[in-house]
Amino acid sequence: MTTYLILHGFQNRRPPAHWQHWLAGQLRERGHEVRYPQLPAPDAPDLDAWLDALEEHGQRPAEGEFVVLAHSLSVLLWLRAGARRPDADRVLLVAPPSPQVTASIPEIAAFADGLDLTEAGLKARLVYGDGDPYCPEGADLHYGIPLGLDLDLVPDGEHLNPDSGYGEWPSVLEWCEDPTVRVRGNVNP
Repeated sequence: MTTYLILHGFQNRRPPAHWQHWLAGQLRERGHEVRYPQLPAPDAPDLDAWLDALEEHGQRPAEGEFVVLAHSLSVLLWLRAGARRPDADRVLLVAPPSPQVTASIPEIAAFADGLDLTEAGLKARLVYGDGDPYCPEGADLHYGIPLGLDLDLVPDGEHLNPDSGYGEWPSVLEWCEDPTVRVRGNVNP
């Protein structure tokens, strides 16, 4: 059995229309353990409170693979966690906001403060969409290339959320079951 930790972003109250909610259900139906916590105060997140929640829910299971999937602001949470980052077998980082955009939003600016984009040896796959209004220059330039991450570009994916057609996202489910799968966009968003 694999244990999945799914981490949401800013102002996300885990709505049923989001691909993360759909994915949690699909993985549970397949018999996996799924941790999909509501992070504290999603409309005014406190970095320390989110780091505490990451530690609480990121305890490695006694057996089996441990996989983390983070979307949007939780990607920055993952990057900021440093030594508090859980020991995961696989990590999928999806649609992070740029440091500049994050710093321009008072409620989340602390997530961009002290962000280290030179960390060596960070093993993760970054999935990002063209035209993401929260990372207009491209997540590959801000995160993927500096951190040496494995990259999957989703053409016209924007922020890879329900507003851009990502409620159900079969390709992410395929990646969960087979890490060699490249994450693609929805055929019928």
